[in-house]
Amino acid sequence: MIEFTLNGQVVQTDDTPDTPLLWVVRDTFKLKGSKFGCGAALCGACTMHIEGAAVKTCVLPVSAVAGKSITTIEGIGTPDTMSAMQAAWAEQGVPQCGYCQSGQIMAATALLSNNPNPSDGDIEQAMSGNICRCGCYPRIMQAIKSVAVQSQKDAAEVASISKATEVFL
Repeated sequence: MIEFTLNGQVVQTDDTPDTPLLWVVRDTFKLKGSKFGCGAALCGACTMHIEGAAVKTCVLPVSAVAGKSITTIEGIGTPDTMSAMQAAWAEQGVPQCGYCQSGQIMAATALLSNNPNPSDGDIEQAMSGNICRCGCYPRIMQAIKSVAVQSQKDAAEVASISKATEVFL
């Protein structure tokens, strides 16, 4: 039995240890947001977070995640309560066919978790392993930048409120 945390819940599977994590998540746990695109970890459609890092899961054996924390696209937001990145995706009109979308969003979310103020080069490097066959790259870049800018504004506002509060304490 292999145990890991999936979207905040401890789960167990008796799938064979060499079964790719993507198939365990899709078939055993019925979370269909992460997609199979190439089976060679080249397209990024299968990207999930493992311990916060963006990882392609179509070739990763489930045994490699024993005891680790996994987050799928379903774990970062829902249609009713989208994450900032999901909302930016919609606002920027990124989705066309939508097939690459979950992997792209997971890679972008991991990028901003590690680098809240990325340069264009940082974004291009972080997203280079995710292919969009519809060619939505400029809108993907804009969505990521918009979340980064908004996050910086939010952080500045929180810092300003904290300083103002200190005056009264």
